[in-house]
Amino acid sequence: MGEGISYRDAGVDTKEGGRAVSLMREHVQRTFTPGALTGLGGFGGLFRLDAGDMREPVLVAGADGVGTKLKIAFIMDRHDTVGIDCVAMCVNDILCQGAKPLFFLDYIATGRLEAEKIADIVKGLADGCVMAGCALIGGETAEMPGFYAEGEYDMAGFAVGVAEREGIIDGSGIKAGDALIGLASSGLHSNGFSLVREVLFRRLGMCVDDFVDELGAELGETLLTPTRIYAEACGAVLPGAAIKGMAHITGGGFFENLPRMLPDGLGAAIRRGSWDIPPVFGYIRERGGVDEDEMYATFNMGVGLVMAVSPGDAEKVMGLLSDAGESACIIGEAVRGEGVKLC
Repeated sequence: MGEGISYRDAGVDTKEGGRAVSLMREHVQRTFTPGALTGLGGFGGLFRLDAGDMREPVLVAGADGVGTKLKIAFIMDRHDTVGIDCVAMCVNDILCQGAKPLFFLDYIATGRLEAEKIADIVKGLADGCVMAGCALIGGETAEMPGFYAEGEYDMAGFAVGVAEREGIIDGSGIKAGDALIGLASSGLHSNGFSLVREVLFRRLGMCVDDFVDELGAELGETLLTPTRIYAEACGAVLPGAAIKGMAHITGGGFFENLPRMLPDGLGAAIRRGSWDIPPVFGYIRERGGVDEDEMYATFNMGVGLVMAVSPGDAEKVMGLLSDAGESACIIGEAVRGEGVKLC
């Protein structure tokens, strides 16, 4: 008989996995809120729901990932920010229903586990959870030899929040003439990177360390800018303002995401030039020859979240957002019809 074979011989190093858990512990613990009843290492994350004076609390859940933006992290060998993107993509979705984020779980899979890299990823997840006010109560790190390219990984996140049933935001009350308020994005966020990579890297032959005058930074730094998390903004606005609908502008840009919050028979008229578009979008459009409609159908174009409010409430909401440190402006209005029109 031949010599015995071990799990490590097959490519899975359980000791390295244990070391990764040890390194990530401090990051996870700083996210714990009073509801978190668990530490690392359990088979399930525990969270005590304190509904306060809610009469009918409803849990709101969302799942998402980071997409091919991870390719930029691989090239730059920088992994401490993509976790923020993962949290943001999930949390911003449940915020649109009027939910307060409670807790978050993650899934990270890689071909060969490197403890320091995993700890960097979890640091980003923890940073995002702190921004969102939710606890990172569990997750999974899977080592899958032969499944991923060397040095690469994938990740997904799962956010759970709570909302009063009567306060759930579903867009049903939106009427023609209601104002659409756009909250500024931090840039590309975590969408459209297949097109970004096609234009900048494949067609233009650029590198992540190229300094781009128009951007005032190296290309990779601009592309890795984390997605904004709008939990603080929503927390400032929702208790004191009647928000009729919200849309997280992600993959599919304006044309797919705005109709998701609108009732049947209503569309959106968006006024171009009513907000400042970050230079990265103009750079991609001009250098890549991308059609304007394609830009709005792929990217957030500088608007990460849209709130629909009655015209009479718009000034109040804008003031609350400003007090919360948000850059926001009225970008259009709900109109009779279907779809999204750029005016």
